[in-house]
Amino acid sequence: MGEVYEARDERLGRCVALKFLPSRYSSDPDALERFAREARAVSSLNHPNICTIHDVGDSGGRPFFVMERLEGMTLKDRIGAGAAPADDVIGVGIQLSDALTAAHARGIVHRDIKPANIFITMHGEAKVLDFGLAKLTAEKRPGAPAAETPPKRRSPGPSS
Repeated sequence: MGEVYEARDERLGRCVALKFLPSRYSSDPDALERFAREARAVSSLNHPNICTIHDVGDSGGRPFFVMERLEGMTLKDRIGAGAAPADDVIGVGIQLSDALTAAHARGIVHRDIKPANIFITMHGEAKVLDFGLAKLTAEKRPGAPAAETPPKRRSPGPSS
């Protein structure tokens, strides 16, 4: 749930993505809480396979967050492009497993894993997106001491 735009962070000189809550939801308390919950959940995670949130804000009553800008395509689009080499599929699976393991260690359950919420960068890195339906378990909450990020497994890169 959100409208995403490419933008330039003038202070740091980098391209970013801005995710706005759609204006039709700006007065819906449930939508506002869901959007805030996503920002809190994702910002509490630091993992190479989870899209990073850099900042949050509000513009004219519309909340937004600033995320890393990714180049590539969603897994949904990649699947639509045809069969992928087995090494690529295994590599993406390992990366997603690592990302979800890190989220679960922080007490965050994504609850909406689907090809449209997984991004494959131009370098073959998988990134989990859209934690809008995430559930925070009682055991751990964002803001609690950080769990150790599992060591990065070496996964097969994209095939040439």
